[in-house]
Amino acid sequence: MSSIKIECVASEGYRIGESPVWDEKERALLCVDITGRKVCRWSSLTQQVQAIAVDAPVSSVALRKSGDYVVTLGTRFAALKWKEQQVTTITQVDKDKPNNRFNDGKVDPAGRYFAGTMAEEIRPAVLERHQGSLYTLFSDLSVVKHFDQVDISNGLDWSLDHKTFFYIDSLSYSVDAFDYDLQTGKIGNRRSIYKLEKEESIPDGMCIDTEGKLWVACYDGGRVIRLDPETGKRLQTVKLPVDKTTSCCFGGQDYSEMYVTSASDGMDKEWLARQPQAGGIFKITGLGVKGVPPYPFAG
Repeated sequence: MSSIKIECVASEGYRIGESPVWDEKERALLCVDITGRKVCRWSSLTQQVQAIAVDAPVSSVALRKSGDYVVTLGTRFAALKWKEQQVTTITQVDKDKPNNRFNDGKVDPAGRYFAGTMAEEIRPAVLERHQGSLYTLFSDLSVVKHFDQVDISNGLDWSLDHKTFFYIDSLSYSVDAFDYDLQTGKIGNRRSIYKLEKEESIPDGMCIDTEGKLWVACYDGGRVIRLDPETGKRLQTVKLPVDKTTSCCFGGQDYSEMYVTSASDGMDKEWLARQPQAGGIFKITGLGVKGVPPYPFAG
């Protein structure tokens, strides 16, 4: 077993760091600070973070086939041009719910952008329930709504054979699987494949490795856990020096490094004094597994 090493590569003190995505071309990690309203890019070459401020809570970022990025901003899908620092709205959802915002989002193997909504939080993980929905933005910029009654739409990924869609609605404390049709983007036959244990706390962001196992960041649990979606068993736990671990992705030259985002919202002075790296970006090496490169949005 290789020895696991965890380092904080960027002590940014993000309020809610989220949606880490590796940008191979830039050799950089993208992420967002939701309540801090910025899209960030940490360069593995310079170790520096650049940030672009936006006009609403920004909850996920994804690569775009034609270049630059797409983001979920407030209740909008939007395009982001990095050099110009320019944001253009593509389309809006949940127009009848002014208190809603997008949360986590990710691009599927066919280049569609899946993202879900939730009500704005009163404080971390406290909110009006069942207000969210899961959506897909297609490459022709049309939007489909899959289902509603979601509490906190969160982690998403797809199985290596592209036949299963994995999804987390955080307050269900469950990692769920759906049958998934790559041709149409349709999902169905929802089932739970893993229920979180008490000390694991709240399931948040998620990614998959090249062995088909899922990695889930546990918000308030200070860890990422590795799950086998076939057996429903937890295979591994990696603890981090911060409680509010929010999401994870693989990156680096051969996708053998894991990057984990974290949050500091809802922490008082004493808590922050105990965990000065809260809201930082962490790099984990020595896991002995690799990840799958992110898919770019095809639109």
